[in-house]
Amino acid sequence: MKKADIFTELVATYRKHGWELKGVLVRPETRPELDLDELTSLNSTEVKDDVLDALWFSRPSHHKREAWELRLLSENQYALFETFEEDETEEQRSEMKQEMEARLREHVSEKSKNIGAVS
Repeated sequence: MKKADIFTELVATYRKHGWELKGVLVRPETRPELDLDELTSLNSTEVKDDVLDALWFSRPSHHKREAWELRLLSENQYALFETFEEDETEEQRSEMKQEMEARLREHVSEKSKNIGAVS
């Protein structure tokens, strides 16, 4: 399945469940496949170049919290989830999101090493 198709499917599925696309991590080789210019002009979605392809989603959660999910842009389902208290600062949230991105990169890296070892 093409990355653009996975992207469209994921965004539609998450939106159906009340999530809002907040950010995109994209590899340079994937960028041409996705119509990111149109996406970013429609809303304030942040697009960052990265070593992996992933999507940031958020939605309100219980007890005035905000839920964030970092979803790998892949046919294989993998995501990291975190909720933030309403009184957490933007700096605290940013730090946690950076940690989540690092954990996802580590997961993808380990997965690639294991696949390379099997081949």
